[in-house]
Amino acid sequence: MAKVSTRPLLAAAEGERDRKAEHIRLALDRRMQVERSYFDDYRFEHRALPEIDFDDVRIGAEFLGRELQAPLLISCMTGGTGVAERINRRLAEAAEAERVALGVGSQRKAIDDPETAATFRVREFAPGVPILANLGAVQLNYGYGIDECRVAVDMVEADALVLHLNALQEALQPEGQLNFRGLLPKIARVVEALDVPVVVKEIGCGISAAVGRELANVGVRILDTAGVGGTSWARIEAARADEVALGERFADWGLPTPESIRQLAAVPGVQVIGSGGIRSGVDAAKALALGADIAGMAFPFLEAANASTDAVVDRIARTAFELRICMFCTGAVDLAALRRVPLPRETGDG
Repeated sequence: MAKVSTRPLLAAAEGERDRKAEHIRLALDRRMQVERSYFDDYRFEHRALPEIDFDDVRIGAEFLGRELQAPLLISCMTGGTGVAERINRRLAEAAEAERVALGVGSQRKAIDDPETAATFRVREFAPGVPILANLGAVQLNYGYGIDECRVAVDMVEADALVLHLNALQEALQPEGQLNFRGLLPKIARVVEALDVPVVVKEIGCGISAAVGRELANVGVRILDTAGVGGTSWARIEAARADEVALGERFADWGLPTPESIRQLAAVPGVQVIGSGGIRSGVDAAKALALGADIAGMAFPFLEAANASTDAVVDRIARTAFELRICMFCTGAVDLAALRRVPLPRETGDG
C-alpha cells in the first residue's frame, strides 16, 4: 500500500484562494472528520464454519446499467480548480482500473464559469464505469433549471445526476444560499425531464425515511445517505467563517449513516447508496448488510489521490479485499447473501 501524505495537495491548494481550493485544503485536515465511527456500534457474528470457498466469494454489482467489480462509489468530492483537476484525474484513472463508480464535485462553478469545466471532465480517463454529475438542489431556487441540469450531465457524459442536499452547510457557509422552500416539486420536474436517473444525496447529515419517501413519491429512485460519521462540513464551513465554536456545536448534527441506511432500505422502490464515515471494507460490508446497494467513500480516496493514482488503486483494492474477507467469515458467497446476514447493534457498555 502506498504511503499517503497530505502535504502536496495542501501546499498546492494554499496557492489557490477560491472556495473550492479551501474546501480541499480543509477536507484533508483530519480535524474536520467526525471522531466517532457509528459502524463500530455493529458487529458481525463470526461463522467459524462458513461452508464456502473464499475463491467463490463474488462482490460484483450492477449500477446505473454498468457492471462494477466491487460495490463501491468514489463519492462526489471536487472540481473547479487546478488541484481538483489533478485529483479528479487520479480518481477517474483508479475507478476505471478497479471498475468502481465515480462522482464529481458540484459543477455549479463550471456552469457559471465554463473555463473551469475541464476540471470535471473525467470520462476520457474512466470510459467504462458509471460517472455521476452533481449540482446542489438548492440551485433550483437560484436560477437553475432543467437546462443547467442537462449541461452538468453532458459536461461529464454522466450516467446520472446527483442533486445534493446541504442545508446545514449553507446555513454555516459565509456565502450560503438558504432558500430551500418548494424544492420537492422542482426535483420532480428534473426527474421527469432528464434522460438519466436522478440521485438525491445529503453531504453529511443523513436522509431519514420520511424524506426518502417524499423523494420516492416524486420519482427519485436512488438515494445516498451521506450520513453523520465522515467529513463534517459544519466544521469546514465554520473554519472558513472563523466560527470554530459554532462548527463544533453542529459537528455531528444529523442521522448517523447506519441508521440512515436502515431507514432508507425500508423505503419501497429505491436503491440506497450507503455513505458517510465508511473508512474500510469492514464498514462497507456493514453498510451492505444493513441494506445499502453500494457503499460510497470520499475522504479515504481523497487522501490517497493526494499521493498518486496508484495509491487510490491500492485503497480501492484493499477495501474490496476487506469486504471479501467479511463475506467469507460470515458465510456470504455474494452480496445478496451478505444482505441476509444478521448485523445487530451492540448495546450496553461496549
